[in-house]
Amino acid sequence: MLAVKARVRNGRLVLDESTDLPEGTEVDLVAVDADDSLDDAERAALHAAIAEGLAEADRGDTVDAEYVLAQLRGHAS
Repeated sequence: MLAVKARVRNGRLVLDESTDLPEGTEVDLVAVDADDSLDDAERAALHAAIAEGLAEADRGDTVDAEYVLAQLRGHAS
């Protein structure tokens, strides 16, 4: 996952940092709610945790969801 910051300038989104994405790459942008309770350090920690989770999934370090749900319900063996 690539997370970058952008600002609106003259009605256009302008990235605050460079990216190595290929020319013409289409990206989906999601506006961050200005009223959220995360500060910059907390947001960075969240993004790091998400990146680590994605890396774990890429390595196959996962547990079947049915097993996890069964554990939560107290039915796992």
